[in-house]
Amino acid sequence: MLTRTKSDALFAAALNHIPGGVNSPVRAFRGVGGNPFFVESAKGARITDVDGNVFIDYVGTWGPAILGHAHPKIIRAVQAAAERGTSFGIPNPAEVTMAERVKQFVPSVQKVRFCNSGTEATMSAIRLARGFTKRDKIIKFDGCYHGHADSLLVKAGSGALTLGNPDSAGVPADFAKHTLVLPFNDVEAVKAAFAAHGAEIAALIVEGVPANAGLYLPRPGYYELLTHLCRDHGTVFIFDEVMTGFRLAKGGAQELYGLTPDLSCFGKIIGGGLPVGAFGGRADIMDCLAPLGPVYQAGTLSGNPLAMAAGLAALDELVATDAYAQLDALGRQLEAGMAEAAKSAGVTVTWQRLGSMFCGYFGPGPIWNLADAMRSDRAKFAKFFHGMLAEGFYFAPSQFEAGFISTAHTTVDIEATVKAAAKVLRSL
Repeated sequence: MLTRTKSDALFAAALNHIPGGVNSPVRAFRGVGGNPFFVESAKGARITDVDGNVFIDYVGTWGPAILGHAHPKIIRAVQAAAERGTSFGIPNPAEVTMAERVKQFVPSVQKVRFCNSGTEATMSAIRLARGFTKRDKIIKFDGCYHGHADSLLVKAGSGALTLGNPDSAGVPADFAKHTLVLPFNDVEAVKAAFAAHGAEIAALIVEGVPANAGLYLPRPGYYELLTHLCRDHGTVFIFDEVMTGFRLAKGGAQELYGLTPDLSCFGKIIGGGLPVGAFGGRADIMDCLAPLGPVYQAGTLSGNPLAMAAGLAALDELVATDAYAQLDALGRQLEAGMAEAAKSAGVTVTWQRLGSMFCGYFGPGPIWNLADAMRSDRAKFAKFFHGMLAEGFYFAPSQFEAGFISTAHTTVDIEATVKAAAKVLRSL
């Protein structure tokens, strides 16, 4: 039985001061019921809450902790940077080094600009595409979450789905009307959209792998089709790699799928756990940004020396340790173990995985899009979530979020996770 006294008291206090008691909606546990716990510290693959409970963590601060929490090389890099100053609002050398590193890892990026979050990155990329093409409409896909900018909060995933409200109040209808929302993996729908509006579409934006309504993968040839349609109609192809960038491979999902998007968006891992975002791509498009061009984008903390130092340390460690092979092996072990646990328990779970990202849908497959994902049994997932939490394992508190494995996880951790899951699944 978990002790929750201190966490419950903190949450009660937070409700008086912070809307919903949290600073990001999915943290509120609304998708699974109950109160969230509060973290005291984290190290490696484990987090410790204020009541002293220790959990093996499969959320990893929603992706950035690919090396585990409080990695010593990242901590040392941040400490060294902080001793020189925490923020300047003036160019610093680490910005140039990080830009070079991103270009080295992701060949489609000819120029890159840093910002402070994934939302800023996607919002800025959309504005840039509209400025470059002098068009207004964009295409996105239902269930894909690209941050909380007005143009993109239309049939979004992530916390919006968890709260049962995939659109947001406060988004003017005049903004939303320029966003065409299509079902993911539907070839005919995207062809029809371009046939009807091709000359008006500034950008098509898609996640590297849709990971904000759980996790589902593109059908073979689907991303190639999107690329060709964009090229044929002069539409900017924006690949949102905020989650997948530098996690699925050195060059992200675009390396895995052999793509060359016009613009790419990044975040998470390139901050090493600190707030960061970036967008980059073709030089002719990027040069439309101020001060060279007419598209304005700015940020006092953009290229912050602490985030740059942490991100550089993370990227260097990933390459030096051949982390991607290790992460994929752990992912395969977890996938096989969880599938067998569900089968033995007689519980239908559709397990989806790519590299170190995963999701288990409580229901039959296949899962190719949001409509398929929405058939999952959310009540059963909630029982699984709380059962695993009681056993000392923290999964995302929503059926519609991906899980993440880090290099700090071990084969022993995976074995323990599968053993606990088998027990919890049998109890459902």
